[in-house]
Amino acid sequence: MIVEPAPAKLNLALHVRARRDDGYHELETLFVFVRDGDTVRLTAGTRDGFAIIGPFAAGLGGEGDNLVTRARDAFRADFGIGDPLSIVLDKHLPVASGIGGGSADAAATLRAMARLADVALDDARLMKIAAALGSDVPACLAGRTMIGRGRGERLSPIDVPPLPVLLVNPGVGVSTAAVFAGWDRIDRGALPDGDALAIAMNGRNDLEPPARALAPAIDAVLALLVQATGVRLARMSGSGATCFALFDRAEDCAAAATAIRAARPDWWCLETALA
Repeated sequence: MIVEPAPAKLNLALHVRARRDDGYHELETLFVFVRDGDTVRLTAGTRDGFAIIGPFAAGLGGEGDNLVTRARDAFRADFGIGDPLSIVLDKHLPVASGIGGGSADAAATLRAMARLADVALDDARLMKIAAALGSDVPACLAGRTMIGRGRGERLSPIDVPPLPVLLVNPGVGVSTAAVFAGWDRIDRGALPDGDALAIAMNGRNDLEPPARALAPAIDAVLALLVQATGVRLARMSGSGATCFALFDRAEDCAAAATAIRAARPDWWCLETALA
């Protein structure tokens, strides 16, 4: 059995620069990853199988097509490997939540299949498959802090300290396409210069205003996060609706999580740290 983690992705900053002729958007973003997320398990078998378990399995249970199975099929097509596999996705991240759950799952599947087939993880074909699967999949395949440009597939590594981080989702799924459609098409400029924290602190998320218009519950999440003791930065990730708060001290992160769980037990709340 191959067990591969699929950690949650955060956009500490996300600048939308232009809408491209191909329908995608020109982006500049700071990708980071946390310690926790989903898990993909691969087992050689006599026939293919795919199952979803975990607390958020129901959100994907009706889908016959999934980024995990697309990643499996694309890997097979490119590498000519077709042995039967049983795949189990243990789903702990909310669906359609701006933290790269599906992209992380696809990337973990590619890494797991590469390990099973003795394919080097830096094989250029893996990154090509990832880019075809989705804009966030290449960063999730790399699995480390990166500056992303283009659709997000042009990646440059950068370091980030392992700060405590709290993730909160109000239980609202937000359509990425609808959020991008709500962007006002104003280019507010490039990512700032500096280290990762300077970029985060002085950057922004251009998708936050349209997401908040579509899902006002994001306002309530951010209002609680910004008033937490010791918070360094609170912002929405990706196209939402998950928001994050960075802390200097794990104790402050834990206290904020306790307070939010008490105030809003219906929300998803995860204490973790940047990886």
